[in-house]
Amino acid sequence: MATTKSAAKPKKASPAKKAEPAKKSAAPAKKAPVKAAKTAAPAKKRTPNAAFMKPVTPTAMLAAIVGAAPLPRTEVTKKVWDYIKKYNLQDKDNRRMINADDKLKPVFGGKKQVSMFEMTKLVSAQLK
Repeated sequence: MATTKSAAKPKKASPAKKAEPAKKSAAPAKKAPVKAAKTAAPAKKRTPNAAFMKPVTPTAMLAAIVGAAPLPRTEVTKKVWDYIKKYNLQDKDNRRMINADDKLKPVFGGKKQVSMFEMTKLVSAQLK
């Protein structure tokens, strides 16, 4: 009789295993429509933030790099980066650091080297 009880246990376990994959296959079907809804939402055009597009006037020190004409804040940042790349002013070992040349040193407050995160703060101080 002991052998019949042990033979009955594996039979009970196998139907339970078959039931689990059925649940897993049903779950991804529910997630598919949600993904479709997320991809459809970004179809709207984003309007730019007015604060970023407002023209700002650079100081005389910053004007030597980006020009004296009023520019949006985004264009000022872009021109500063163009200047840094043109004259290869990023540190070779640590690319997050910017080495100042004669034009950038007054903008950076006299520092020889600043981090790119500190640079944005220093450049913002040079805008009116």
